Amino acid sequence: MSLKEKVIFISGGSRGIGLAMAKKAAVDGAKIVVAAKTADPHPKLPGTIYTAAEEIIEAGGEALPIICDIRSEDNVRDAINKSVEHFGGIDICINNASAIQLTNVTDTEMKRYDLMHQINGRGTYMVSKFCLPHLKKSSNPHILNLSPPLDMEPKWFAGTVAYTMAKYTMSMCVLGMAEEFKEFGIAVNALWPRTAIATAAVQNHLGGDEIMRLSRNVDIMADSAYEILTKDSKEFTGNFCIDDLVLHEAGVKDFSKYASVPFNELMPDFFVPDNTPLPEEIKNS
Repeated sequence: MSLKEKVIFISGGSRGIGLAMAKKAAVDGAKIVVAAKTADPHPKLPGTIYTAAEEIIEAGGEALPIICDIRSEDNVRDAINKSVEHFGGIDICINNASAIQLTNVTDTEMKRYDLMHQINGRGTYMVSKFCLPHLKKSSNPHILNLSPPLDMEPKWFAGTVAYTMAKYTMSMCVLGMAEEFKEFGIAVNALWPRTAIATAAVQNHLGGDEIMRLSRNVDIMADSAYEILTKDSKEFTGNFCIDDLVLHEAGVKDFSKYASVPFNELMPDFFVPDNTPLPEEIKNS
């Protein structure tokens, strides 16, 4: 199955993982809506919705950059309406936008708590909700949330309660919506990386250049998202996917192209359950 002519609405797709996913889909000739806040260059974060659109077009797709703050109901409604007017529908919704602050209870200001919950949980819920009427009309509709497995271990909460709650809200959307939307043939899945991914967020929040060196590149998330989004939506839904396992199941045996260091030197990501399978081909890459 190909993503040719598929209309993909992606939140926060101006850089990093979101942009990588968009460019991967663009190679097939997908039509991408880049719905994000970044219209002007940020001093610490590369890329805007307009530079992202240029890269998508260069990769072979079509692009519609839309300024959208997913905390605003009016913004989200307008962005989805513009997308449908421009491209004729929506086939895929990728909930990529997310806010992060890795602080404990004492050090988390309530405005930061609110920001994470407004973007991660409420934003994901709202974008999915307003895409729903259009996804129902698609031949192979998907919702993909960039969120982790629901592993209720205290170690994932202690020290980062606000952030963990916000990310797990995105995952609870997968759990509930996958079941609720099954009758419409709409797949709802989550994708999460086994290791840190080299993005601006990782560089800014987890320790700079050394952490980036010990991270995989964004291509592993783009490639695994592609595998999920080209599956039959009626057959593959309600799954909490780990990036390298998706690719391993698709036949990938060599993962060395996704990192500059061996697997055993890579920095593990948060929220990956201890019992997550680790095939030999992944471990030895």
